[in-house]
Amino acid sequence: MTDDPRDWEIPTRLVRGGTMRSPYGETAEALYLTQSFVYDSAQSADARFAGDEPGYVYSRYGNPTVQMFEDRLALVEGAEACRATASGMAAVQLALVGLLRSGDHVVAGRALFGSCRWILNNWGPRYGVETTFVDAADTAAWKAAIRPNTKVVFIESPANPLLEITDIAAVAAMSHEVGARVLVDNVFATPIFQKPLQLGADIVIYSATKHIDGQGRVLGGAILGAAKLLDETYRDFIRHTGPALSPFNAWVLLNGLVTLDLRVRAQSATAATLADRIAAHRKVRQARYPGRADHPQHEVARRQLTGGGNEMIGGGNLIAFDLGTQAAAFNFLNALQVVDISNNLGDARSMATHPTTTTHRSMTEEARLEIGLTPGWVRLNVGLEGAGDLARDIEQALDGA
Repeated sequence: MTDDPRDWEIPTRLVRGGTMRSPYGETAEALYLTQSFVYDSAQSADARFAGDEPGYVYSRYGNPTVQMFEDRLALVEGAEACRATASGMAAVQLALVGLLRSGDHVVAGRALFGSCRWILNNWGPRYGVETTFVDAADTAAWKAAIRPNTKVVFIESPANPLLEITDIAAVAAMSHEVGARVLVDNVFATPIFQKPLQLGADIVIYSATKHIDGQGRVLGGAILGAAKLLDETYRDFIRHTGPALSPFNAWVLLNGLVTLDLRVRAQSATAATLADRIAAHRKVRQARYPGRADHPQHEVARRQLTGGGNEMIGGGNLIAFDLGTQAAAFNFLNALQVVDISNNLGDARSMATHPTTTTHRSMTEEARLEIGLTPGWVRLNVGLEGAGDLARDIEQALDGA
């Protein structure tokens, strides 16, 4: 086997990457539940705080278990470095705050998770940061919105909740012409299906709460990119503001990474089958799934959801479909017997939610309509249950919608 983990296959990276064994030689990753660390001498403490001696000084900005998670995720992503955070939204906020100053401009897709919209709509203006929202699927709209003072271009692709897809490579190229940094929220695609850094992104963001954990246990987030960029831009923010990931959560997420490839591929395969059945149902006005040829940006999906290869390897495990009215959507959700009603996603358990009244409730009605989110839409997270059981449950619920 090669000595360089970067030459390993993705499944090997997910199982072995970043592992640091203590002198006891444990098989599983060690969980270091500690706030601070002890030094051999006052001189050692001095040297460590000065950065002249390797080692940890305080778990708010450095912990061995968290370091293992960061190193493993960076290896899977193909990034030089990773910084873990307490949640996905902490990662989004950190990624933006580190790059923006008063007078700067952001361009973002309209179709964003509700909390991301809140940060850009409410936090940004308080500190003199202006945001222009564009149609995420319209490359020309991105180009038209970019200004000389644009410092950040924020992409969520596939986007929450209607799975719009942005041509990351095209938008990254035009953004870099003015020196803007390109941030990609890659949660829906996962590091298995999409590699934004290879497409030109500068920063990749994850809510590790989703597929990386995958079993509904803990919160976590991460930002990834070039080591120099992360060090110069985010090190002091992390040190002084404290968006730290708990070592216990990092340990859980490490174990979630072990099965990530197996889970998302299996979930995606089931989702592809269910998407066809949902789209064909008489009660469904429209269904969206990146793996289907009728997805509005299917050709872009085919180029991007390749896991860094040349062919599309999966459409993900999220499906969105329109039942026409909120009443019909509620009837469908209430009739489900196997699938849970929950606003989470990426979980091994199948879940469905009504975005208008949950994840995107904080958006104005006008903003929701701008992205096509009418009250009849349902977002389905496909889990690891039997495909036949899920199909029967969804179809009987659709019959009653």
